[in-house]
Amino acid sequence: MIRSKQTILLLLSTFIFIGCSSKTPYTNRSQMIFVSSSEEMALGEKSYKEALSEAKVITNTTDAKRVKNIGQKIAQVANKPDFKWEFNLIEDNQANAFCLPGGKVVVYTGILKYAKNDDQLATVISHEIAHALARHGAERMSQSMIQQGVGMVGNIVIGTAAPQYQNAFNQAYGLGSNLGIMLPYGRMQESEADEIGIHLMYKAGFNINEAIKFWQNMSEGKSDGTDFFSTHPNSNTRASDIQKVINKINTK
Repeated sequence: MIRSKQTILLLLSTFIFIGCSSKTPYTNRSQMIFVSSSEEMALGEKSYKEALSEAKVITNTTDAKRVKNIGQKIAQVANKPDFKWEFNLIEDNQANAFCLPGGKVVVYTGILKYAKNDDQLATVISHEIAHALARHGAERMSQSMIQQGVGMVGNIVIGTAAPQYQNAFNQAYGLGSNLGIMLPYGRMQESEADEIGIHLMYKAGFNINEAIKFWQNMSEGKSDGTDFFSTHPNSNTRASDIQKVINKINTK
């Protein structure tokens, strides 16, 4: 048991030593991140090039120009001079978009049928940019490191003190940590990106009330189900939370 305790202290000390404490923009939530900004942006650049190499990038169309123009307006208020912003429209039926570390934004054509005007498209782009500004990817990587580290420590402790329960621990920890920690953590990040995105939209001069209409478009004809087994909040929860953010901004 002494060795196990020493291992726990060593791992915790290592995490604290290499971790970087920071705060998210607008929400001011404290974070502990173990990945440097340079490492994160290098990973983003690599993933971005891979994504574009495997996709059909649309250029010089009205929609492609809309994506770039709207994205550039939001980038101007994002206050990230170290980001090398790029905005691309990709032909893909998925209703999706993403922003990689360093400001690499990709919008899929499939989402355009839900984003019915520039303000609603700004909702999408600002939400994805918010993920990058808040360093959600690096934070998820760091949380995964902690999750794996705690699981390893638990195995050492159980293996030393009660090896007959080691398999049961592994099964319970794997399910419990995923449902109890990682999935709610993903929902929290999505809600936070919604909130930060609304602030970015507002500063860039877009109509923030259109954000509610966009999410209503996304949920039309779909069953939301429960939040518990999802990394994303359901549309009703999302719209309600976004409305609260809009109300606060409108009362300033």
